[in-house]
Amino acid sequence: MGEHTVSSFDQELDEIGKLIREMADLSSAMVGASIRALVDADQGAAQRVISDDAVMDARQRELDDRSIKLIARRQPMAQDLRSVLGAIRMAADFERIGDLAKNVAKRVGAVGQATTPTALSHGILDMSHLVLRQIEEVTHAYIERKPEVLPGLRTGDEAVDRRYTSIFRELLTYMMEDPRNITPCTHLLFCAKNLERIGDHVTNIAENAYFVLTGQQLPAYRPKLDETGMVLSAE
Repeated sequence: MGEHTVSSFDQELDEIGKLIREMADLSSAMVGASIRALVDADQGAAQRVISDDAVMDARQRELDDRSIKLIARRQPMAQDLRSVLGAIRMAADFERIGDLAKNVAKRVGAVGQATTPTALSHGILDMSHLVLRQIEEVTHAYIERKPEVLPGLRTGDEAVDRRYTSIFRELLTYMMEDPRNITPCTHLLFCAKNLERIGDHVTNIAENAYFVLTGQQLPAYRPKLDETGMVLSAE
């Protein structure tokens, strides 16, 4: 994107871009910290994630406010307009990722009080690594203006779906073997579902980033490999 005649216009666009990067970094940190708190049964770390959600919400409000004012003052067109509208959309997805990380953190206390097999929590830890890599790669592709990377990142959500299906089946087996596992495994199942939903939000970000950078839409259809057959509300 070339520089504008009015330098303050570029500064306003840069500030919006900076907020997107900050929200991306914070969302990644919240996801990683919530899963570590879950695995370590660290209630203090979980509370810090819950507190960080207020910071995330504040950054989204600031980005929305800056974007609306920029549109009103500058009346951007073409790529500039795509950048602003895309930033608003991506910010909404990063904010939802923060909410889902907070939801995981809220279950740390309940899971930590139970005698759940450690291997189950570590399965979710492995799943979180896939999701965190998605967040890092989609953010890097957007900042470095590499739209050619984004279609592959969108389809990469299939790996997260497969991992979720595997965890679902494993947790269901533990529930069937011993009724005492039902409560902690249910909490872990919701945590895994939150991670699966985070993967969906990352694919939304990839789609919006691709539109911002190219002016073109990715195909509407994208495969989903969640084979659990159960509707779990992670919102």
